[in-house]
Amino acid sequence: MLKEGAVFPAVIEGYASGGEGVARIDGVAVFVKGALRGERADVFIEHVGRSAAWGRIEKLLEPSPARIQPDCPYYGRCGGCQFRHMTYAEELEAKRQRVEDALRRIGGAEIGVPVIYGAKNTLRYRNKVQFPVAQGAVGYYRGGTHQVVDIADCLLQPEADTACRAAVKGWMERFHVPAYDERTGKGLVRHLFLRTNSAGEALCCVVANGKSLPHEKELVDVLQAAAPSLAGVVLSVNTRKTNVILGQEFRTLWGRDWLEETLCGHVFRLSVPSFFQVNRAQTEVLYGRALEFAALTGRETVVELYCGIGTISLTLAERAGQVIGVEVVPQAVADARENARRNGLEGRTRFVCGDAAELAASLEAEGVRPDVVVVDPPRKGLAPAVVDTIARMAPRRVVYVSCDPATLARDVGRFTPLGYGLAQAEAVDLFPRTAHVETAALLVRGNG
Repeated sequence: MLKEGAVFPAVIEGYASGGEGVARIDGVAVFVKGALRGERADVFIEHVGRSAAWGRIEKLLEPSPARIQPDCPYYGRCGGCQFRHMTYAEELEAKRQRVEDALRRIGGAEIGVPVIYGAKNTLRYRNKVQFPVAQGAVGYYRGGTHQVVDIADCLLQPEADTACRAAVKGWMERFHVPAYDERTGKGLVRHLFLRTNSAGEALCCVVANGKSLPHEKELVDVLQAAAPSLAGVVLSVNTRKTNVILGQEFRTLWGRDWLEETLCGHVFRLSVPSFFQVNRAQTEVLYGRALEFAALTGRETVVELYCGIGTISLTLAERAGQVIGVEVVPQAVADARENARRNGLEGRTRFVCGDAAELAASLEAEGVRPDVVVVDPPRKGLAPAVVDTIARMAPRRVVYVSCDPATLARDVGRFTPLGYGLAQAEAVDLFPRTAHVETAALLVRGNG
């Protein structure tokens, strides 16, 4: 029987959703941090729950050939990466298997996931970074905590971000600018937000618990000196006691408050709060798979739910008759309309603002009968009412872009009794060296 503090021999059989190795000891699933598939180890049991346990490697008896030395000095302390102790090939297989297992176990789907599209570049691919700030530390949270680990450089972020981080930390130390304390609600600097584009430009935003910063000119000066490609410096005012990072009010301290980026041949203007996938190259792969699944001929009506600033919608509009995008965030809808205008696609697109379930029902009431529905929901997936409304609209195809295999699988299971079967699913690695994985899935009416 498993006991906390005891050591048991184990064989690692696979991986959990967070990247931990999974073993079975006395019939109980044990999640072992840092363990690789196929390894034999003595496992120290740290915690026993109702249906599972958690442990760590006490002694590694037979290491996997896929085990490597982590290339980051912060790995294990910082919670940003989960897979730096294994080869990239092993990471990709772990992610592919995770998607396949979820679809079968949760969704009841009998098809496999034969493909995962790995990244050509696994280093410095992130175009957006959000550093939490604590007194004396600008970095990332330690895994499972809100303790900020001071990180001089991260292998996932561009070097311009590293330079800006050092400049802001130095400015805070020089002028004794206090960091925000989330426990007391006091202090000033909460987060440092950085966005970069493929042209090498950087946009820096300081999130503060106040409407101004001391020595703003000096802040701009040190940032300009640190990052010659700097396009602008922005202040985001967030005085609420909340875990939400950005505030509702923005003020430009210098330069401009936006960057332009090209994605799938279209130009997008990105402000600080704009949603944009963090890995541009792999996003083009993901959207390419979604477009392939949609099988457009140029005549179709397409509805995209959760369209954001229109990145997928504009890709679809190049090959569809009409695309209707639905998004709940007003600023994102305004950005989507402007992006359509900028790319000459306003005549083939229509963007509406509101809740996905309500607007899908409204479109149904208008008599909109889409040939294809595309969804790219947040991590929580689709509400049951959205699934029901999509099925009533009776598109031939539903293309589901997902950032969470578990909620994708749950929703696949909800579509099944409504006449939609999973025809194809492929994984795309947008977040190398982390446990996150994206999936493009195709559901077809009539199961075929």
